[in-house]
Amino acid sequence: QVQLVESGGGLVQPGGSLRLSCAASGSNFRAYNMGWYRQAPGKQRELVAAIGSGDITNYAGSVKGRFTISRDNAKNTVYLQMNSLKPEDTAVYYCKATWGTVHWGQGTQVTVSS
Repeated sequence: QVQLVESGGGLVQPGGSLRLSCAASGSNFRAYNMGWYRQAPGKQRELVAAIGSGDITNYAGSVKGRFTISRDNAKNTVYLQMNSLKPEDTAVYYCKATWGTVHWGQGTQVTVSS
């Protein structure tokens, strides 16, 4: 059973930056496809960015050029660097791990507001 723990959320002004972290328990982390999703109030959960076991990345159009996903297999951690944040980026951000089965973290709140 994989457990995922997100951290790094908070309140930031428009134009600011945050870095989210997702620490995974267990072994074989390097084999997992990892992703960051977000869910704003009243909206469906959506993919923000994903990184495969071969480090191939994929981004939602709304964050391309502003967000960067990366992973450190030695630390069992995936990161989401978020720059030039906008109010519409406000949401609960979730980490997802997939390797046969799907695992979700508990989420971390990101609020972009002046």
